[in-house]
Amino acid sequence: MTRFIARQCERASCRLRFPVAEGSPLGESCPHCGGPTAVDPEPYETHEARTPAQASGPQVAALLDNVRSLKNVGSMFRTADGAGVLHMHLAGFTPTPDHPAMAKTALGAEKTVPWTLHRDGAAAAAWLCDAGYRLWALEGGPRATPWFSALRERAGSPIVLVVGHEVSGVDPRILARCERVLALPMLGIKGSLNVSVAFGVALYSLRFGTGSD
Repeated sequence: MTRFIARQCERASCRLRFPVAEGSPLGESCPHCGGPTAVDPEPYETHEARTPAQASGPQVAALLDNVRSLKNVGSMFRTADGAGVLHMHLAGFTPTPDHPAMAKTALGAEKTVPWTLHRDGAAAAAWLCDAGYRLWALEGGPRATPWFSALRERAGSPIVLVVGHEVSGVDPRILARCERVLALPMLGIKGSLNVSVAFGVALYSLRFGTGSD
């Protein structure tokens, strides 16, 4: 555990309050306005929130096809670790944990979640189907049905959660292999969420959701 202290800018026009590690020389000047700061005398500790959990849903693996952003993939590895994902199948130009910058967002999860690189995502999808997995794509389009309506169908063989390129989506040849094509509900002006956020919502609802309306 790391101990922190809070510092606060003394300028009345700013008053920025922010944390620094106890004993760190950082923060003597306000990072916003450069003014002097005062220390809150009460230090505090960080605690990793590790709540005992038991998944009620099926086993899940993932197929990331041409997800281009290193930050997104790192975030997805961290989410996969939290949800107990069986395996991360990385296809096309999806960056792998071999990249030294992956750790900045994966925060160690890149070392705990098994992964395989597939240059051809469509071939990987065919192999996964032949191995008995059910492929569920997180995608829009004419085949898409609401994500949460499908949660009652979670029982059975393991599911591979498929996500694709941030702009062009999932490769059509992979979609053709998918048992379900599912879209998250959107109430705003945008048609989709950031891919790593959508992955987290879908994965946790699969593993821990009840499937109730």
